[in-house]
Amino acid sequence: MSEIAPEDALRINVLMAGEVLAIRIDESKMVVHALSDKGEAEISLHPSGRPEQYLRQVKELLAGLATGSPGGYPVHLRRWTRMGQARNEGLDKLLLFGEPEAVISVACSPGLTDELARRVWWIMPDSQNARRMLERKSVVEGKMGKVLVDFLIEFLPFETESRVFLDTVRLILRSDLADLESKKRLWKMGRRDAACYVGFLEILPDDLPEQDPPRPGLEDLSCGEPFRDQLLRAFSGPGQTFLRKAEDALKLPADRDVSRALLDAISGYFSPVGLKPCESIEEAEAQAKEFSEGKAFPEECYAMAFLASLGSRVLHPLLARTTASGTLLRDKLEPAFRPVLEQIAVLRGTPFSGQARRIRGSRS
Repeated sequence: MSEIAPEDALRINVLMAGEVLAIRIDESKMVVHALSDKGEAEISLHPSGRPEQYLRQVKELLAGLATGSPGGYPVHLRRWTRMGQARNEGLDKLLLFGEPEAVISVACSPGLTDELARRVWWIMPDSQNARRMLERKSVVEGKMGKVLVDFLIEFLPFETESRVFLDTVRLILRSDLADLESKKRLWKMGRRDAACYVGFLEILPDDLPEQDPPRPGLEDLSCGEPFRDQLLRAFSGPGQTFLRKAEDALKLPADRDVSRALLDAISGYFSPVGLKPCESIEEAEAQAKEFSEGKAFPEECYAMAFLASLGSRVLHPLLARTTASGTLLRDKLEPAFRPVLEQIAVLRGTPFSGQARRIRGSRS
């Protein structure tokens, strides 16, 4: 194995003797880039043997100079699984190795700071790192939060997996760093992937970017009891929007994870009535029937209680028997989604688009 060219070794040693904040290696062009408070610098490499072997030697030299411990790239770093296993101390040193795995471990670390996030982003500005870093409060509250959110919004149309799409929307909305126009832009992406709507239903159920008119009947309700307050919420303009978009998402389930998240979002919306999630549709029907007896607006109370009772647990038996996706997944989930759609139609005061499934016991 050939040694590092003397001129390269000298220039790297001189470079690392200064106040370097981060190292990035362009492996295709064989150039080492360095970030400091004074700006950026670069060193062109001159490999005499195989480029991959030469780059490994360069990284070993960088790691040794960064840690003050000759011997190359620490072996234990190669075993890290990108799950935040880097210790909080010495994170800045890892950004001097020129090694992507070390950079990712910093992005995942609980000790990540806004300044470290800036350096990580200079080295590896990709969507995965943006999502990892937005999980940290220090980043969301720092200067990098808005930078990462804006990037993710721009990149989102290029995501191909609905689960990743949903996770990204969640992070953006939880950060509270997207302005109204950005939220409207995100909302429109739901026309392509219903996972976007699910993210909004989870995080901003009462503050969606569009609003339907309230359902007539608000004047007949008064606050004071949890079920009345929740009916008022569901009958309001934002509540009717929530229900309509939940209905749209149920008709076009993106994938298994998004389908689970959708049912949990609907159940969570009605959780203020105080009912426990059930393991089956039959159990949810029984619980809803008991809850609605003797109450004003019995049909609407039944619907509300049923939706509160029907979380993602009811999908487990159905999903265990299939690997389907897309339209085929919709067919497999029909036994669970159909009664949900029926009860949403009750709360919206609209006809159910399909043969109604009679599930209300003595009221059938």
